[in-house]
Amino acid sequence: MDSWFFNKIAGAVLAALLVAFGSGTLSQILSGGGHGDADHKAKPGYALPVTAGAAATTAEAPVAFKFSDVGPMLKTASADNGRAAFAPCRACHTADKDGKALVGPNLYGIMGRDIASSAGFPRYSNALKGQKGPWTFEKMAAYLNDPRAAVPGNQMAFAGVKNNADLADLLVYLRTLSDSPQPLPN
Repeated sequence: MDSWFFNKIAGAVLAALLVAFGSGTLSQILSGGGHGDADHKAKPGYALPVTAGAAATTAEAPVAFKFSDVGPMLKTASADNGRAAFAPCRACHTADKDGKALVGPNLYGIMGRDIASSAGFPRYSNALKGQKGPWTFEKMAAYLNDPRAAVPGNQMAFAGVKNNADLADLLVYLRTLSDSPQPLPN
């Protein structure tokens, strides 16, 4: 038996199965039913239950970040909780004194340092290079909350920390990564 003969037999069997099973489905489609309920009119898709409140919140614009919501939390924020919040950052950043740069710069001494000025990291985006001044608590909070909105065109692939308490903890932890930590804002 050669392969041509085997292919003809396999094709005939598959065609017979297609006709056997497909004819029943085709007849249901053509008759417009098959759901067991004669009064049932089939609609494609599924209607999602929507309440009036949910529809209203969908149309609202997202709330803009305000440092005034985070600033007062810094005095009671926990650096230990901030260390835990920093865990996802470790994929791209080191936090050790004299640590090497990874995908992103080493963050030891970041608070108070000029933006895009880590000597061991030459790959800053033009968007970050265009920022002037040091990393203040306000600038860092806005950046960590939503990097793309704070500095459009930056290369950090991070969605941001949306929870204000977590953000305050993270800022206080970043503050501890220094030989002389920056004073907390008033």
